[in-house]
Amino acid sequence: MSCDGRPLRISVFGAGSIGCYVGGRLAAAGAEVTLIGRERVGAEIRDGLRLTDLHGADIRVGAADIVFATGPESAATADLVVVSVKSAGTPEAGAALASAIGSDTVVVSAQNGLGNADTLRAALPEQVVLAAMVPFNVVHRGDGHFHQGSEGDLEIEQHPAVRAFAPVFDDAGLPLHARADFRSVQWAKLLLNLNNAVNALSGLPLREELSQRSFRRAVALAQREALTLLTARGIAVAKLTPLPPQWIPRLLTVPDGVFRVAGSRMLAIDPHARSSMWDDLEAGRRTEVDWISGEIVRLAAASGTAAPVNARLVELIREAEAGGNRHWSGDALLDDLRSRRGPRKPTGKRQRN
Repeated sequence: MSCDGRPLRISVFGAGSIGCYVGGRLAAAGAEVTLIGRERVGAEIRDGLRLTDLHGADIRVGAADIVFATGPESAATADLVVVSVKSAGTPEAGAALASAIGSDTVVVSAQNGLGNADTLRAALPEQVVLAAMVPFNVVHRGDGHFHQGSEGDLEIEQHPAVRAFAPVFDDAGLPLHARADFRSVQWAKLLLNLNNAVNALSGLPLREELSQRSFRRAVALAQREALTLLTARGIAVAKLTPLPPQWIPRLLTVPDGVFRVAGSRMLAIDPHARSSMWDDLEAGRRTEVDWISGEIVRLAAASGTAAPVNARLVELIREAEAGGNRHWSGDALLDDLRSRRGPRKPTGKRQRN
C-alpha cells in the first residue's frame, strides 16, 4: 500500500519476460500495475497472465487486474516505475520517461549491465533512480505464460525510498534485499551472467548445458579472466551464492558427478530455464552481450590489457546474431576459447581449466 492507503501504482516500462513476470506478481499482490511494452505483448496477454516457478507456484492474473499500454504517458501517475528494457534501449527509455513522470516518482532499473541506472539518472535528474538486480531466469512459454526457472531474491540499491514499496514486493513473494555497496552486487551478477553467451551458443537449456564439463570449463575461462581484472583494479565483488565468487570457476571445472551434487546446492535451476541471450537469439533480437561479456572487454581496455576470452564470446554472439553457429559442442567451444588466450607462462604444474 502507498502512504495514503491506496494500492501502490506501479508501471513496468519494458514488459518483456522479466517485466511481465515481476509486474504480474505485483498485480497479484494487490498493486495497481500497468505494463508498458510492444503491441505484440499486449495482444498475447489480453486474456491475462499465468506465472509459474520452479517451486510449484501457479498464479493467474486476470485481464481485469492488469493494464497494458504502449506509451510512456501511461506511467504519468505511477508511484514507482520499474524499467526492464534491454540495455541498448535505456537512453530512449530515460528520454520517454522524462516527459511523462513527476519528480516524486521513484524509478528502479531492473536491467543487466552496470551503467543503466546512471544513464537513467542523467535523463531523470529530479527523480530518485535506483539500481536493482533480478537474479533469476524467466522463460517466456507463450500464451501469456512466464516461468521463473531458477532461484534468487531481488537485490536493490539501499535508499530510504525503498521503504514505501518494499511491503508489496514482500507480499508478491519477491522480497527486496537492500545493499549499500550495490556496484559489488552488479559485478557479482555480471560474473554469473558470463555463462549467458556460452548458454546461447550451446543452444541447450541451462541445466543441460551446465551438466557438461566442457561448457562449464568455457564459463570458468571467462570468469577467471574477469576476476583477474577485477582483482587487479581493486574492485569488490559481492557474495550472491553460498560460494565466494573466486571459488566458482573451480567448482565449474570439477567432474560432472561432483558438480551435479555441489552445483545443485549452490543454485536451483529447473529443466525449462534458458538464458535471456538464448531467448534473444531465438527471437532474432540483438542481444545484450555488449553489456555482459563486453563489460569485461572494456574493463581490460581501461586497464591497458586485453580480455581475449570474453572478446571472443562477444564475437561469436555477434556471428550468431547474423546467422552463424548457435549449436556449438562444449569441446569445440572450449578449444576455440583456449586458443584465443595466447601462450601461458610455464608453472611446472599441469594446467586444468
